[in-house]
Amino acid sequence: MTTTPPTGPRFPEGFLWGGATAANQIEGAYAEGGKGLSVQDVLPDGGTSPRVDGPTPENLKLEGIDFYHRYAEDIALLAEMGFKAFRLSIAWSRIFPDGDEAEPNEEGLAFYDRVLDELEKHGIEPVVTLSHYETPLHLAEAYDGWTDRRLIGFYERYARTVLERYGHGVRYWLTFNEINSLLHFPFMSGGVNTPLAELSEKDLYQAMHHELVASAAATRAAHEIDPGIRVGCMILAVPFYPLTPEPRDVLAARAAEQQNLAFGDVHVRGAYPGYFLRSLREKGVALDVTEEDRRLLAENTVDFVSFSYYMSACATVTQDVAAGEGNLIGGVPNPTLEASEWGWQIDPVGLRLVLDQYWERWGKPLFVVENGLGARDVLVTGTDGEPTVEDDYRIGYMNDHLVQVAEAIEDGVEVLGYTAWGCLDEVSMSTSQMSKRYGLVYVDRNDDGSGTLARYRKKSFGWYRDVIASRGATLSR
Repeated sequence: MTTTPPTGPRFPEGFLWGGATAANQIEGAYAEGGKGLSVQDVLPDGGTSPRVDGPTPENLKLEGIDFYHRYAEDIALLAEMGFKAFRLSIAWSRIFPDGDEAEPNEEGLAFYDRVLDELEKHGIEPVVTLSHYETPLHLAEAYDGWTDRRLIGFYERYARTVLERYGHGVRYWLTFNEINSLLHFPFMSGGVNTPLAELSEKDLYQAMHHELVASAAATRAAHEIDPGIRVGCMILAVPFYPLTPEPRDVLAARAAEQQNLAFGDVHVRGAYPGYFLRSLREKGVALDVTEEDRRLLAENTVDFVSFSYYMSACATVTQDVAAGEGNLIGGVPNPTLEASEWGWQIDPVGLRLVLDQYWERWGKPLFVVENGLGARDVLVTGTDGEPTVEDDYRIGYMNDHLVQVAEAIEDGVEVLGYTAWGCLDEVSMSTSQMSKRYGLVYVDRNDDGSGTLARYRKKSFGWYRDVIASRGATLSR
């Protein structure tokens, strides 16, 4: 009897296979180890909902999935899958509880010492995000978040602290998670306490500018501390297609994409692009930009571009077309695509388009640091008698997206790696639900907070393990 060998694409040696998480969605222990409050501790209904006055019992993020106490068990599961990389974030308020202190919290630093030591023990490369929707709450309430220029200095102090502490063992760093989301969710993304409906466009775009300058300052610090450190920006990638061939729809799609591309243009090219400056002029927004800002941006560009990719959208000038319910940053549904239960349209080819576009535009190595499918998983008993999830829908989603990554690599795109979002089930950013599950590992916790927090391997766990071991050869084209 002969066995047909795998015929899927072979990814390059050194490709960083792995998964991604955020501290505020997995760690829990919100009041332990000297940690201060972050903006996430007052968002019990998700990042797209209004804040509340303080931590409330229904905020599942306060306990997360208890990674703070279970990190060794969880990292062992990632190693069992063969992970080469694990993207995690450092909670700023664990290191500087209020964000503006002169000295860091040693207990918080020691926690990440332990986590990084555990990753090193298993040979897993950490990819660390400095700020992943976790602005200290004090900075939001006392300074109105990133609208205040003083946050640049607070952030640089924090960045230098952790870079000096961990830079010897962490090669890959990301400055701000999905930095372009600030324009849509200023409290969650940038700690801007003024409600969006009351926030002036001047203050909104000034907050954007301050974050971009701070990103450049962190990049400078990293390269000063160790020239071998590689720093990347991180963009929420949503390709826009014209809804019709009508030329104005094509222009509308181009304008929608430019709102996101501008952030990469500044990070990679070191200056604001002309089309973006025009859009600010047309809004009547004049940014306060110093000569030092310009120099920082120009001289401290990133080493690579990372991004999340979940969906695409369409754009149109037609007024009577309703926006898509699940489209986080605008757009209308594409009638040719299916969507997840939460309205996120599924478009694997869009990932290849993003990779090709970003490579042609910026010529920097690319890193897919978020991609995955949120679904209502059902725990069942497997053939081995152990609890599991028969998540063939997730396997199909990841397979089809990874095939498109392979196509982009064949196009000549340099892709550093792929870290699947929510390799462990975690509290959803957008809805604060546990039932919106992304993981390859099931975590026994429910939307009402009940559950044992036990971990169980899903069917996708073994599938991804085989994909990694074969460097993609087990994928189905």
